Amino acid sequence: MAIYKRKDSPVWWIRFTHNGRRIQQSSGTLERSKALELHDRLKSSLWEQARLGVKPPRAWKEAAVRWCEEKHAKRDLKGDIEKLQYLDRFLGSLTLDEISDDVLELIIRTKRAEIIAKRGAKARPAATLNRFRALIRSILRRAINKWRWIDRMPCVIELEEENNARTRWITPDQARKLLAALPDHQRVVVLLALATGLRQSNVLNLEWVEVDFDLGEILIPTEKAKGKKPIHVTLNETALQVLRSQLGLHPDKVFTYRGLPLRNANNRAWRKALKTAGITDFRWHDLRHTWASWLYQQGTSLHLIKEMGAWESLEMVQRYIHASSKQRRQHARIIDVELGSGTKLVRDEVLLLTEDTVTN
Repeated sequence: MAIYKRKDSPVWWIRFTHNGRRIQQSSGTLERSKALELHDRLKSSLWEQARLGVKPPRAWKEAAVRWCEEKHAKRDLKGDIEKLQYLDRFLGSLTLDEISDDVLELIIRTKRAEIIAKRGAKARPAATLNRFRALIRSILRRAINKWRWIDRMPCVIELEEENNARTRWITPDQARKLLAALPDHQRVVVLLALATGLRQSNVLNLEWVEVDFDLGEILIPTEKAKGKKPIHVTLNETALQVLRSQLGLHPDKVFTYRGLPLRNANNRAWRKALKTAGITDFRWHDLRHTWASWLYQQGTSLHLIKEMGAWESLEMVQRYIHASSKQRRQHARIIDVELGSGTKLVRDEVLLLTEDTVTN
């Protein structure tokens, strides 16, 4: 019998044999007509798969789970999981073939609106949106090339151009105002970031085992470093004072709040302090930009800044360093020296050049 009822279940059940294999499953419906319809579709689908080579539909959820299993050693797997949890609201009920251009557009449009609502009209969401696009594209490509679940991309996924030209740093005077406006537990982490150039994750997750007071160094191990290479940080007196102030507060973690490890630095207290200090368009990561800019403005070479900040290339460093107006004036005055450092000499030369041009 194609469909039947079990004593322990009110729904109809499906049962038939396909290529010698017994198929038996719940229809999930109380209506006999719908159960028969599902039975017929299931038999037809199995026939198409066997005779025509048609691939069975595979769920996005199944692909997401397999991706995480196969990428268990990926450095940013936690980030992938967070994105997949967000995407579940859009893709959780779909098969891979049902991920259309319209579905992708809905995801991007919704996420863009959320970012702008949170960060303001000046937000640049391209990079964040591209991370979502790239993850979806990578999973679909794996489903095509490795898992052989689908034959082609069900939608067009192109990354939008990212504006990486943003440059933001603050002056020492602004930094002092910001520090004064922060509560104690936030002030120490910001001060260490300004003193060392460490990324937020490395500051918040800093452990005492990574601090060597005798050598005056912090050693960020490979598994906690963005470039997957250990980071050696030479501590200046400011950094040492910050670290000493935290001794005895926690057996493992350096920075705490009310006895527990500090988990977040980019919070309401941070935003309130920025407002109090009159600093706009400034992110926590810009503290690292500020550290590099201050070093450069005091004559530190790009190569040394690259090494101290554990950047992978000089091009990356150049995005983060900015000359001060004072530094630019100092270098501009070099020309005064070359021209004789006399205003009259320069004026006479300009007049002479002008007269020659008119004469000719």
